[in-house]
Amino acid sequence: MNTSTKWIASAVTAVAIFLGSNVNAQTTTTNPGDTWRLGVGVEAGIPTGDLNNNSSFTLGGTARLQYDTRSNISLMLTSGYYNVFEKNYTIGTTTVSPASLGIIPVKAGIKVFATQNFYFSGEVGAGIETNYAKNTKLIVAPGLGYANAGGLDIGARYENFSGQSNNYGIAALRIAYGFKL
Repeated sequence: MNTSTKWIASAVTAVAIFLGSNVNAQTTTTNPGDTWRLGVGVEAGIPTGDLNNNSSFTLGGTARLQYDTRSNISLMLTSGYYNVFEKNYTIGTTTVSPASLGIIPVKAGIKVFATQNFYFSGEVGAGIETNYAKNTKLIVAPGLGYANAGGLDIGARYENFSGQSNNYGIAALRIAYGFKL
């Protein structure tokens, strides 16, 4: 992970911790059964770093299990599938269409609500590449978003993947709906 990415991830985490200890609590109900949610989302993004040379778009889907504490903090477990669509390129007179890169993210994280609906988030985990060398990358993903009591959750984040002398990322938008469990 390059130095600037570490600084950005550290700064976002510090802001989330600071706001988490100094803001109003998220509205919760008194029913303990309402503390768990399962969110299903669609994700679209723009590749950065080493991926930007060979790709211009990512698309995926995720499922997120979320535990809402009685304060302004929620804990998350997220997994799914991202597809990084590779660009065609030409060698001489031949056009080459490379296979797309598939990634299975497995992440744990935290949401800290700065207001009743606006949050900062941070996730850490592993990204398992499903083709090429089948490497596993470290994922660090700071973000922010909006979630309402009706289940809508819209979040933006930068997701960094690093390992095996390779570093790339995705600037992504997630639109999801959360079901109470």
